[in-house]
Amino acid sequence: MSRLNGRKIAILATHGFEQSELEQPLKALREAGAEVEVIAPEAGEIKGWDKDDWGRAVPVDRVLSDAAPEAYDALVLPGGQINPDLLRVNRDAVNFIHSIWEAGKPLGAICHAPWLLVEAGVAKGRRMTSYKSIRTDVENAGGQWEDSEVVTDQGLVTSRDPGDLPAFCDKLIEEIDEGRHHKRAA
Repeated sequence: MSRLNGRKIAILATHGFEQSELEQPLKALREAGAEVEVIAPEAGEIKGWDKDDWGRAVPVDRVLSDAAPEAYDALVLPGGQINPDLLRVNRDAVNFIHSIWEAGKPLGAICHAPWLLVEAGVAKGRRMTSYKSIRTDVENAGGQWEDSEVVTDQGLVTSRDPGDLPAFCDKLIEEIDEGRHHKRAA
C-alpha cells in the first residue's frame, strides 16, 4: 500500500507516551508509504509507558528545536498521561501544534493528547473525543466532545484510547490522503 507516498508526517512526543499510541500509527503510516519522523524536545530516545509500567524506548529522529512545521504534511500526537502533560507546558511544542493546525494540515490526537489541542487553541468549536477523564477540559476549552471511537472535524482526527487505534489509524491515513483543510472556521 502506497497511498501516502511523498508525504512526510511528524509524530510529536516525549517520555511517557502510551506505547501503542505511538508505535501503531508509526507502523500504519509507514506501511501506507509515508515518511514518518518522531520529534521530541530532547535528542536520543524517548521512553514509552506500556499500560502500567515503563515500556520500550523509541529513537528520536529530530529534535523539536530543529523541526519546521512547514516541512510536514500532518502531525500525530500520541497520548498517555505523562507525555501530553509534559508537552503542554513546552511552548515550542504548543507552537508547533498550532502552526500545523493553522496551515490546514491534518492533525491526529488520541487519549490524553487532546490536552495539547486545548493548549494550542485547536479545540474551540471542534467536534472531538478524548480519554473520558479529560472530557471536561475539552468542553471547557469550547470543544464539542463525543463518546465515539474516532471523531473527525475538518482534518482533526481524535480517538479515546488504545482500543480505538485501528479506527484512528484508518481515519488518519484517509485525512492525510485528502490533504489540507483550509475551511476551518469554528
